[in-house]
Amino acid sequence: MKQYNLIDQSHQLSFVKILHATVKGRGRYHVQGLHHSQELKRYLEFNLSIHKAIKSVRASSLTGNILLHFDRDQTGEAIGTLVDTLVQSYKRTPTQISSRSPQTLTPVTHQQTLVASGVSVPWHLQEIDSIISQLNTSKERGLSQIDAETSLREYGVNALTETPNRSGLDIFIDYFKSVPVALLSGAALLSVLTGGVADAVVIMGVVTINAILGYATESHSERIINSLKHCINPSAWVIREGKLQEIETHNLVLGDILLLQPGSYVPADARLIEVDRLSLDESALTGESLPIRKQETLITSPQETIPLAERKNMVYRGTFVMGGQGRGVVVATGDLTEMGKIQALVGQTPQPSTPMERQLEQAASQLVWLSSGVCGLVLAIGLLRGYGLLEMVKTSISLAVAAVPEGLPTVATTTLALGILNMRQQKVLIRRLEAIEALGSIQTLCLDKTGTLTTNRMSVLKLCWDGRDIKLADGHFWSGSQPVNPYECDELLKLIHISLLCNDSQIITHHDGTYVLEGSATENALIEMGISAGVGVEDVKQQYPRLLTYHRSTENNFMATVHRIHESAYLMAVKGNPDEVLERSSTQMVSGQWVRLTEADKQEIKGQNQRMSAQGLRVLGVAYRQGETREIESLPVSNLIWVGLVGMADPIRPGVKESIANFHQAGIKTVMITGDQSHTAYAIGEDLNLSQGQPLKILNSLELTEFSSQGLSDVCEGVHVFARISPANKLEIVKALQQRGLVVAMTGDGINDTPALKVAEVGIAMGHTGTDVAREVADVVLEDDNLETMIIAVSQGRTIYNNIRKSVHFLLSTNLSEIMVMLFATMGGLGQPLNAMQLLWLNLVTDIFPGLGLALEPPEPDVLNRPPRSPDEPIIQSSDFERIVLESTTLSVSALAAYGYGISRYGIGPQASTVAFMSLVTGQLLHALSCRSTRPLRDQQLPPNPYLNVALSGSLALQWVSLASPPLRNLLHVTPLNVADSLVIGSSAILPLVIHEGTKSSNQLLNQR
Repeated sequence: MKQYNLIDQSHQLSFVKILHATVKGRGRYHVQGLHHSQELKRYLEFNLSIHKAIKSVRASSLTGNILLHFDRDQTGEAIGTLVDTLVQSYKRTPTQISSRSPQTLTPVTHQQTLVASGVSVPWHLQEIDSIISQLNTSKERGLSQIDAETSLREYGVNALTETPNRSGLDIFIDYFKSVPVALLSGAALLSVLTGGVADAVVIMGVVTINAILGYATESHSERIINSLKHCINPSAWVIREGKLQEIETHNLVLGDILLLQPGSYVPADARLIEVDRLSLDESALTGESLPIRKQETLITSPQETIPLAERKNMVYRGTFVMGGQGRGVVVATGDLTEMGKIQALVGQTPQPSTPMERQLEQAASQLVWLSSGVCGLVLAIGLLRGYGLLEMVKTSISLAVAAVPEGLPTVATTTLALGILNMRQQKVLIRRLEAIEALGSIQTLCLDKTGTLTTNRMSVLKLCWDGRDIKLADGHFWSGSQPVNPYECDELLKLIHISLLCNDSQIITHHDGTYVLEGSATENALIEMGISAGVGVEDVKQQYPRLLTYHRSTENNFMATVHRIHESAYLMAVKGNPDEVLERSSTQMVSGQWVRLTEADKQEIKGQNQRMSAQGLRVLGVAYRQGETREIESLPVSNLIWVGLVGMADPIRPGVKESIANFHQAGIKTVMITGDQSHTAYAIGEDLNLSQGQPLKILNSLELTEFSSQGLSDVCEGVHVFARISPANKLEIVKALQQRGLVVAMTGDGINDTPALKVAEVGIAMGHTGTDVAREVADVVLEDDNLETMIIAVSQGRTIYNNIRKSVHFLLSTNLSEIMVMLFATMGGLGQPLNAMQLLWLNLVTDIFPGLGLALEPPEPDVLNRPPRSPDEPIIQSSDFERIVLESTTLSVSALAAYGYGISRYGIGPQASTVAFMSLVTGQLLHALSCRSTRPLRDQQLPPNPYLNVALSGSLALQWVSLASPPLRNLLHVTPLNVADSLVIGSSAILPLVIHEGTKSSNQLLNQR
């Protein structure tokens, strides 16, 4: 057994008293301050449970005692010392428990670090070399593969412990904890007490069948919903054995050297060892909304505890790299990360219900009270009429249960879950349940241009310098109709070389001579340009090895790289926004000579830039600088030598124009947001017809700064294109549109899109080209990066909402008709048209299967021809209630008319009751057909719904089987029917359907007027 060096056992116990520690491996201790302290209880249980020497821990805030089972090699005194040290650490920490950095006192795992005296030293207060030594790793080479695999086996994967899903048994039992089931159980108990054992068995049988059906649908729904957690599986770049490797994040271990790049998700806690203008969004952990600039130097502070937001030399799991780059050594993984500690201490909340589900639960609760009141009235009237007390109590309870649509939330959950599954088959991944509801009410769609509207495969088409224009077509350079050899034109060759050096794309060459480019679309286009010129791309990069990189950031819209020419001589290559690069340039090349760049020269270059942008080209400015220095890190990006302009185009994706037209037809306004210049953005906006034939209105970032928050909200609704937009601008635009009361969706694939994706009601990320951070914050991920898929998602979102409304409408109208039948008959002294067994049968046959069948309706043909619904629109509107009351009245009057026929022919008794029973059941099932659409069925060609057809056929067959089967006849107290009875039943069932369809036509004519 391995001996754990816990702590110096001469340590005097200050807060812990040993109660019992004579049995090896077991000890009970009294902890001062634990009594009535849930925070200290959670703190101790968490830290002790992850200690290698502790097998189990149970603390009680009622008694103040803690019971521990530990390795038999450890003494009770040593464990007591461990507990005492933890309590002292807790007492010293003034911050809230959810934001503490608790120490685990376990040097063997290195997940927390101890010094010999027992005082823990947090990672952010330690020197890099000390941490590297403790973790047995190397800043340059990282871990060996063997060490990494050993660590992974010993300490587990880098994953947070998930809250266990509800078990099948829990789902099943939950169905027995409702008010309707309690009422039914009461009826069953009364039946037993009065000798009706068979009735009690049937009542509880109905309850059990409902529970089984509910279990089958809800467990399937939960599996689908829980699968959303695993839609995204980000990767991480690490250095192992001196090589850069991409691994899955759950394979990260302590001591891994982690590379941090813009757009990447931080998968574990790490101490920074190298930074280059690194900034992170830590809002998920600290609540700080602004990006935090990082450093690698040691933090020196007199404070004992430094807040997470001020630990500038640390990065934490769950945060995102916004700009710059860096490297760090992993110091905590899985549950021992700061994010994991918060999750363990605070606990995870269950899957929240959607607004729609909450509406339905509220409606169901209101209906419980309404139906209970009506059933109480039926009971009172029945007693006054002289009916038996026991019989009326059972009938009233059964009526209450049959009348309340207790399956409303289940229908909603099941429909939403099946909608998720259906969309996944359409290559749409839903990552948040509420997003399905929001999809159906999108009013404005903000489209990020690059990668969404365009192919994200740029091609260089034009180059300009010193007043010359060169076109690139079919791999050849042309000046007018004359071919140009780059090796005979120094300025052109210099422009190509700078573009290749200031470039992160990689060429992957295959054995057969073919190659692929890995990098951004813009930089890939520059590499293709170099290959077309016959330049050896790798040769140029080897000739000028890169020393330093300044990545594009929110402050600087350009990229710069520093390269060695020889010894202390350097070359700085710069590319980016033409205006920004030009502003940092002081000279230019003219006929091979360096000359001063005058203001007139700059205006001429800006004119060239505008003319190229007006042609729909994305334009980059290219410049460089060279000289001698030994302080490479402090080189400013200034006094550059202007080289020229590179114009490239990103073709519009096939099908995008048609998709934009479909969005417009669906009543969704489309807005393009791009970092391109105004002229380029305008040309693309016109080509896509974003303004729907109206004058195109465009707003750029400079104009945005002139507006206040309210002013921007006032003007943004009429804007079709936003140009030269930064990440902060995107966020402002989305918020401004939301202030207008609009439901906003935002598409994006890059790090600069994430703030807006997060704020929008529906954030939509790209599955292939999108960054990890974009996919992490998005609500919807388009697997195929195809905008055409988005129109399918909108259609499905609207259909799901409409289908739930259809199911709710059906359930409420049919259940209300049962109440009306019983109420009117009892008030009129017509006996009881339906007995308790028949009411329970109604609840089983006419509610569940037809309701689910309606929830699976395919999209109606005109679903995308209607305007989006208002987000404030309730799922059950006042007009719906009027319609429901009308339909319920029609169903109940028709059934009572059939009952009246039965009374006139057979008198009050089982035969008349059978006619009423069959009439109401058949009428309710046929009513499901009318609920398929708010428009007359004869006026449209609805797509077939095989699920509803099966549900109705099966329910009708089951209903008529009850007449043919003697056991069921005796159970339900029904009698055989003759031909005349059947004709009456058929007529009374069809008549409501005819009336409902006729009233639809009348309402349609009134609306047209």
